[in-house]
Amino acid sequence: MQLDTQWFMYALVEGGSLTAEHALSLTEQLGGDPDLGTCAQAILEQMAEGADESQIEELTGQIQQLMEYAVGQAATGEVPPLFRQEGASYGGGASFDLTEGLPSFEEDLSGLSDEELREFMIALLLGLRQKNASDLHLSAGTQPFIRRTLQNIRLTDRKLTEVEADRLNKILAPPEVVATFDEDQDASFALEFEGSRFRVALMVHKEGIAGSYRLVPSQIKTLAELGFKEHDAKTIRRLLDYNNGLILVTGPLGSGKTTTLAAMINILNEKRQDHVITVEDPIEIIQYSKGCQITQRQIGIHTQSYRTALKGALREDPDIIVIGEMNDLETIENAITASETGHLVIGTLSTCDAANTLNRVLDVFPPSQQAQIRAMTAGSLRGILCQRLVPGADGSLKLAYEILINTNAVSNNINEGKIHQLKAAMEIGQKQGMLTIDQCLLALYTDEDITYEEALRNMRDAAVLEQLNKLHAVREAKKLAAQAS
Repeated sequence: MQLDTQWFMYALVEGGSLTAEHALSLTEQLGGDPDLGTCAQAILEQMAEGADESQIEELTGQIQQLMEYAVGQAATGEVPPLFRQEGASYGGGASFDLTEGLPSFEEDLSGLSDEELREFMIALLLGLRQKNASDLHLSAGTQPFIRRTLQNIRLTDRKLTEVEADRLNKILAPPEVVATFDEDQDASFALEFEGSRFRVALMVHKEGIAGSYRLVPSQIKTLAELGFKEHDAKTIRRLLDYNNGLILVTGPLGSGKTTTLAAMINILNEKRQDHVITVEDPIEIIQYSKGCQITQRQIGIHTQSYRTALKGALREDPDIIVIGEMNDLETIENAITASETGHLVIGTLSTCDAANTLNRVLDVFPPSQQAQIRAMTAGSLRGILCQRLVPGADGSLKLAYEILINTNAVSNNINEGKIHQLKAAMEIGQKQGMLTIDQCLLALYTDEDITYEEALRNMRDAAVLEQLNKLHAVREAKKLAAQAS
């Protein structure tokens, strides 16, 4: 099959417009080796069934956009991931099955020895990178699945038994982790095989044991490679020029905070000559000392908790302290105190925007301390970077984010408890490098990185929504004019 057609089909499957099975069936109906135009016309006809005129026009525009993307990708000569498996071509009867090449769950796992089961799990985890997957989930009572571009893909229809889930999730865990897990019923640790690292989280639920395995990037990416626009990357680098203060990196679970934090540490490592202490649970991305002396500590192995690690760090003469998770009062209080006493502190929180981040930080303190903590935070905060991942127009994931800089206006709002006014301060603070999530989404749509539907789904600001709708209307009018000519 021609390369542009392969990319077209790949984009449809990745975007959820077609299932893998449907795409394979359609390809066979078209003779096994259709050209791009024939394939696109067939797809449009199927998707347009029962649609009204306006919907058909919208579908036509979307198909044209996908065709342009496919042609551009084909020009690179690169084969799309779905076709990189051995013998993978639609005409040759190959499958779209993303589980191909992974160890099979259809065999009797109970009959495997511990060594065979260990090899099974290692092969399964190493297969994640080949499939461009981010996570593996093995849970008692449910089908095992992988997560790929935010979509869940089942590895089998068979549900894991309680015994199978227990053995699979414990077979690679160090003995001390298993002992802790049996006592606490929760555990986090890291694994490494053939240069690939994984963050593992185990827990107990009503059906048995569940394990989540996150593939950790093998290389530290730059801010640009992660998806930050150049002017926003400059703003982040300016924040890292401070010798003290508090920088927060926030976002929902699975939003890429770890990779952003690693990129920021790498910037510090290359431009400064400081002592950096990181506290993580577990250590995910390994940082090697360059200009900085980097000390990485893992909860449960090198220290008991974030609280004890922070207290110990302050006696180890650090210049920069990185906290993997700020999730309790004492950790947050120690972080703010450290940022006030001459240290640059960078921490993460699982919050959805800058205002919620500050509410989360302040609300953990009792009412009697609120005024004091607001004043301390207003004085020590340098900035907040809040991010999330959204599906891109090309089927990949795109980074959407907002940046808050602690200007005088922001500091006053924090000090006076007027957190609800931060959004207005961010909207008018673009010259200082600030950006709201809605403004970022509009920029992504303007650059055709995300679709109109995806931008609409994530936006909340009425003024930015109005700009989005105007831009979309102009684009649709240009498409119709092009079709008419």
